[in-house]
Amino acid sequence: MSGIFEDTAVERTNEGDETESPGTVPVSAIEPDGRARGGIVVLHESRDFTPALLGLMRALADEGWIAVAPHLFHREPDDTAAEVFGDNLFRDFDASFDWLRAKGVFADCIGVLGFDDAGTAAVLVATNRPVGAVVSVAARGIVEPITSGAQSLLDAVQTLQAPWLALYGFDDPETPSEHVERLRDAVATASVATNVVSYAGLGHRADEETAAGDIGKEFESGADVLLDAQSRIFDWFDSNLR
Repeated sequence: MSGIFEDTAVERTNEGDETESPGTVPVSAIEPDGRARGGIVVLHESRDFTPALLGLMRALADEGWIAVAPHLFHREPDDTAAEVFGDNLFRDFDASFDWLRAKGVFADCIGVLGFDDAGTAAVLVATNRPVGAVVSVAARGIVEPITSGAQSLLDAVQTLQAPWLALYGFDDPETPSEHVERLRDAVATASVATNVVSYAGLGHRADEETAAGDIGKEFESGADVLLDAQSRIFDWFDSNLR
């Protein structure tokens, strides 16, 4: 398996407009050894590629997926705290989607994985684009939109076009448990497969190892929570990207 490398993805232009010069989106990516099973567009919530994020991308490649992460904040000055939603989100996603297609990945074998506010963005992508599966970790904005460029998740899940897995920490103040329960009820009638998972005693993200004292009795350590979350993510893509 090669290491993580930097590349650029080309933005789509309006069909028939030969005067428009396409922009580019910087991406970080990793490819598996041998033939890829499919591709995962990884949306993340910050400008930095943390060791945990890079480790997850490597783990996805170990499982046979091409993982590509667009640099969502590439249009924004470094000193802003801007969120990436609306047209810019879809331009960055479309460019990453097309980048994977150019690698020979079929459209129905492309998934989306998002964390925190980018987990919310992943849901919005799955309501507007033909992806094969989507996973959100600690996605906010369940009852009220987190920004003017987004829907609440309660509204967005009504038009999901792809199977959706959502992972939450039961004690996360950003996503109150009663809101997660409302979300679980809302997706029960979705036309696609859904699974909303809450980890008892967990204060925030299940994909990052927590202290053993913070977790519920179901797991012996934070490492067990991390392993369970990653297994659920991998299994979701395994089951739905075919």
